[in-house]
Amino acid sequence: MAKEKECRGIDQDILDAYDRLIAGMPDIERKGAAVPYTSLNGHMTSYMNKTGSLALRLPATMIDDFLRTYNTTLCAAYGVVQKEYAVVPADLLKNTTELKPYFEQSIAYVRSLKPKNAKR
Repeated sequence: MAKEKECRGIDQDILDAYDRLIAGMPDIERKGAAVPYTSLNGHMTSYMNKTGSLALRLPATMIDDFLRTYNTTLCAAYGVVQKEYAVVPADLLKNTTELKPYFEQSIAYVRSLKPKNAKR
């Protein structure tokens, strides 16, 4: 896990919720110092921006439902809308029991993608 002091600007309660969400998921661990994230086979599954907002990668078949159900938006970073990433509302992140099935779907979706080649 990333060290607590390395994630400056992100509330520890939010990081703890993110860690609870990740806990027990095989092959998944929180990485990143300034920007905590999870990845599998070279593809990101989720990441947290510097303010503690979580972006979750979801398959096209479920992202619209997630956006409607939780009244949220697609994630935008550096002026680019990321069509596969939904912003997770703060109250949902704290409710890891409700969020966990979506996180599991994110992992399953990324597992279905062709692994990226490792850099040499």
